[in-house]
Amino acid sequence: MKLHDLSPAKGSTQKKKRVGRGPGSGLGKTSGKGHKGQKSRSGYSGRPGFEGGQMPLVRRVPKRGFHNLFRREVAIVNLSQLEAFEGEVSPDALLEAGLVRSGLPVKVLGDGEISKALKVSAHKFSKSARAKIEAAGGSCEELAS
Repeated sequence: MKLHDLSPAKGSTQKKKRVGRGPGSGLGKTSGKGHKGQKSRSGYSGRPGFEGGQMPLVRRVPKRGFHNLFRREVAIVNLSQLEAFEGEVSPDALLEAGLVRSGLPVKVLGDGEISKALKVSAHKFSKSARAKIEAAGGSCEELAS
C-alpha cells in the first residue's frame, strides 16, 4: 500500500453544506431555516430551558424543602469499604481505589465492621467509626481540611 492509495473510510467525509446558493441546491432562499421567526435570524443562539417567553418548567415547578447555600460536600467512605485495604489508608489510596472523587474532603462513617488494625488518615471521622477503628487496634489521623 502506498500513500496515494489511502482514502478515508466510505461515508466518513461529507461535502460542506453551502447555503444560499440558489433553488437548485435545495438550500437556497431561506437556507434551510424556514420562514421568519427568531430562529431564522442571524446570530440567534437559544438558551437551555428557554420556552419562547413562556414561564420555563424549572421556574413553574414548586421548590420543596430546605436548600443550604453554605453546605460543604464531603466524600463518604464506610468501614465496610476499608476492609479491603492493608496497613495504611489515605485519601490518595481511596482515590486510586475509586471510592472517592478528587478534591473533596473524606469522611469515614461507622457502617460495617473492621477486623484488622489500619492506620486511617481522613479529614473527618464519625464517633462510631473512630471507636471501631481503635477497638480493632488501628489509629485515626485527622487531616486539616
